[in-house]
Amino acid sequence: MTRVRKAVFPVAGMGTRFLPATKASPKEMMPVVDKPLIQYAVEEALEAGLTELVFITGRSKRAIEDHFDKAYELEAELLARGKTALLELVKNIVPSHVNCIYIRQMEPLGLGHAVLCAEPVVGQEPFAVLLADDLMDVDKGTPSVTHQMVKVFEHEHASVLAVQEVPREDTKSYGIVSSTPWNNCSERVNAIVEKPDPKDAPTNLAVVGRYVLNSQIFEHIRKTGKGAGGEIQLTDGIASLLKDQPVLAYRFNGTRFDCGSKIGYLKATVELGLKHPEVSAEFSNYLNNRK
Repeated sequence: MTRVRKAVFPVAGMGTRFLPATKASPKEMMPVVDKPLIQYAVEEALEAGLTELVFITGRSKRAIEDHFDKAYELEAELLARGKTALLELVKNIVPSHVNCIYIRQMEPLGLGHAVLCAEPVVGQEPFAVLLADDLMDVDKGTPSVTHQMVKVFEHEHASVLAVQEVPREDTKSYGIVSSTPWNNCSERVNAIVEKPDPKDAPTNLAVVGRYVLNSQIFEHIRKTGKGAGGEIQLTDGIASLLKDQPVLAYRFNGTRFDCGSKIGYLKATVELGLKHPEVSAEFSNYLNNRK
């Protein structure tokens, strides 16, 4: 089986839940401590060994391209001032052996359509999909969530969805799966439904923002058409795919922060701030001594 080399980052969303902060700046560029959300997702993909990064962008997303591009003026200024540590930090955001590819999604037609936009670059290869809204944190020494899922994919030869249990009242915000045991680390998806009403949801096992998919998903997305909300849903494509081949649900080792919500973003900022080597001690002291 072809090794997973490519990662797709759908970053064309408008970020309306964070207006006015996202009026002129992409939500994926919102920082958690000292790195934007999209950089956390990219670093996760790089840790998994992925070297072809495909960004599905939209209008007003130029800042993402600039962030991963070479910054000649900034680098020259840091070099002149002797700030070598910062210079290396800026230069090494994306290693030289990694390719960044940008594809414009002309209309906001849904996550399934965004993934479909990547087909000309992905071709017949398996690929990962990472949603930057979901910041996945793992303990030191633990493989990234994408790395974990790539290993499952390469061992089982089947598409893999990251899942976690959510409160029953929140099922209306997720793709929800029903599943049966497959092996000691994953489950076979029997059915998947997009954003069901809590009273209709088959379970409370929700798909969150990481996928490793066979390229056959493109054909299935094309034939499903528009679904919930009048958008082309990735969930519908997966529902079609699992009729032809196994699709696995994987309960990952790590903590997910829903940074598409204000409370999730604030939680991520606190928890990663408490881990940051530069500020953790002072930040912890501040939190512990707040009145």
